[in-house]
Amino acid sequence: MFRTAASRLTSLMTTNTAPTLVVGGTGTSGRRVAAQLTGRGVPVRIATRSSRPRFDWQDTSSWGPALNGVAAAFLSYHPDIGDPDAAEHIRSFAEEALARGTRRLVLLSGRGSQNALEAERALRESGAEWTIVRASWFAQNFDDGFLTDLLRHDELAFPAGQVAEPFIDADDVAAVAVAALTDERHIGQVYEVTGPRLLTFGDAAAELSAAVGRPLRYRPITFDQFADALVGDGVPTDAVAGTVAVFQEILDGRNAHVTDGVQRALGRPATDFADYARAVAKAA
Repeated sequence: MFRTAASRLTSLMTTNTAPTLVVGGTGTSGRRVAAQLTGRGVPVRIATRSSRPRFDWQDTSSWGPALNGVAAAFLSYHPDIGDPDAAEHIRSFAEEALARGTRRLVLLSGRGSQNALEAERALRESGAEWTIVRASWFAQNFDDGFLTDLLRHDELAFPAGQVAEPFIDADDVAAVAVAALTDERHIGQVYEVTGPRLLTFGDAAAELSAAVGRPLRYRPITFDQFADALVGDGVPTDAVAGTVAVFQEILDGRNAHVTDGVQRALGRPATDFADYARAVAKAA
C-alpha cells in the first residue's frame, strides 16, 4: 500500500513540475486537452508544425526538441491515425520518448480502422506507460471540422449513406485523455469512447436544424462524387485517395454501437449530441 501511494505521489509531482506535450495541440481534440490540463495547473507544451519548438510527424528530427524535459505526451497523429505510416511513426516516437525519459504516452486512436489498430499495437509494445483513447466521429466536426458545410451553407454532401454513428463530444475525449495523462490508474487501458446513442448523419442534421432554428440538410453522395469534390477544392490527389480510403473503411456500419468508455474512465455518462446542438445554437 505504501509503495502504491508513494508511486502515485511521485507521478503527480512529476506531472505538476514538468510540461506535458500535446501533439496537435491546436486541433479539435488537442486544444481541449491543452486547456483542460492548464485548468488543472499542469504546464503544457504545444507541438505543431508552427510551434516553437516545431513538431512534424514526417520530420523525425523535430521530435527530440519537442520531447526534452517532458513528463507525458498526448499524441494526435496527422494526417490521420488510419494512415499506413502511422504505426511506424508511433513506434519510432515512443522509442524517442522513452530514450528522453518521457514514459507516459496517451494516443488518440480511431474506431474501426485496421491501420489504427496497428498504431495501437506499436504503442502497446513500446514499453511506455500507455493509454489508448479510441474515438470516431466528433460532434464538433459539424462546427469545427470537415463537416462544417452543414452549418455554414445549410447542406452537407457526404458519402455516409444511412450509416448510424454514436457521435462523441470532443470535450469528453479530451477529459478522458487528461485523466489518462494525470492519473496512473489509467495506464494500460483502452477506452473506446462514444456518445450515448446512435444517429445517422441525417439525424444529426435534423437535431442541429431544430436547435439553430433553420433548415439544415444532409445529402448522401457516392465516394466518387466526394473524391471529385475534394479534387475540385484543390486537395492533392494522394491526400484525396487516402481520405476516401479511410472513410470507405469506417463508414460501413462497423461502428454502429455505443460503448461505456467515457463512463469507465470518468465515472459519468458521455455527453449527448443534443447538448452539443444546444451549445452550437447558443454560440450562433
